[in-house]
This record gives sequence, structure tokens and C-alpha cells, in this order.
Amino acid sequence: MPVIAPMPAARPARIPNQREGADESAAAGTTVDHLTETYRAHYRSLLGLAALLLDDTASCEDVVQEAFIRVHSARKRVREPEKTLAYLRQTVVNLSRSALRRRILGLKLLSKPMPDMASAEEGAYDLLERDSLIKAMKGLQRRQREVLVLRYFSDMTEAQVAETLGISLGSVKAYGSRGIAALRVAMEEPA
Repeated sequence: MPVIAPMPAARPARIPNQREGADESAAAGTTVDHLTETYRAHYRSLLGLAALLLDDTASCEDVVQEAFIRVHSARKRVREPEKTLAYLRQTVVNLSRSALRRRILGLKLLSKPMPDMASAEEGAYDLLERDSLIKAMKGLQRRQREVLVLRYFSDMTEAQVAETLGISLGSVKAYGSRGIAALRVAMEEPA
């Protein structure tokens, strides 16, 4: 996994006063405790998802934390608590898309793009292999890349990918097979 970050520190449980407890029990939607537990349990997988979609480890934690904040703010709309993780994943995907759009706009505004620098401790072979895979992934269509990242790097089923991206199961299969075929061609080309 490209991103290694500590889990968010567990905060002591806050005891709601009588008025707050009455408001939360009367309102429909996911509870704060359930949302927090879901976030803690799936933090690393959400972080990995953001890292694979963004190809930039610097902003992955920001995206995952922003996703938690947004789902927390809209938790009353999550009527079924078992769908909390799906909402978090969808929000991470959407925020990653937004971050990529901002990055593209920033690159257009820059006079010269900054060169990518590899870290010193990475092996030459691993670096070449990873760079060729990243280059091949960047060459895919957006949907193909999203489907492959969610399916193979996040270990999601095709049905989960379809739900997360809001597309049909057939579209997931089509984007996946076309993406894999394009990756094979791109990886076999001499560099």
C-alpha cells in the first residue's frame, strides 16, 4: 500500500446530555457512534482507495478525512446504517475526482510542470515497474481506471463497484475488461 499513516486516535466517548440524546434518538439516519466506528474500521482501506485514485499520497489523508466530515454532516440522509461504508467510499471517490480536476487546472496554469522525484530507498526495478504501471493507468479512460482501482486494488466485488460508482453491473464488467486489455497493451510496449 503506498500510504502508511497512523489510525486516527480514539477519542473518549462523550456523554450526551438529556436534550442531545433525545434529539439524536428522534432523528432518522446513521448515528454518530456507528459512523465513527465504521470510519475507524475502514480507515486504511479508504486511505488506500484515495491513494490509488489520486496517485498522490500527500493529499490522501485530507480526502479521507473530508469524506468523513461530509458524511458526518449528512448522516441523517443515510437511512440504512449498513450503507454507511458505501457512502464513505462514494464520497472518497467523488473528492478524489475533484482533487484531480483541481490538479489538472493547476497544471494548466503553471508555466512549467514540476518533475516527479523518486525516493532514494526505492529499488530501481520496483521503481521502473511501478512507474510503468502508473503511466499505463494514467493512459486509461477515467471510468476504466476507477473500475480497476476499486475492483482489484480495493478488493471490491463488481456489485460493490457498481454501487460505489453509480453505474450498472454490465458497465463495470465492460470497463474492467477494456481497461485490463488496454493495460496489457500498454505494459508490453517498450519504454
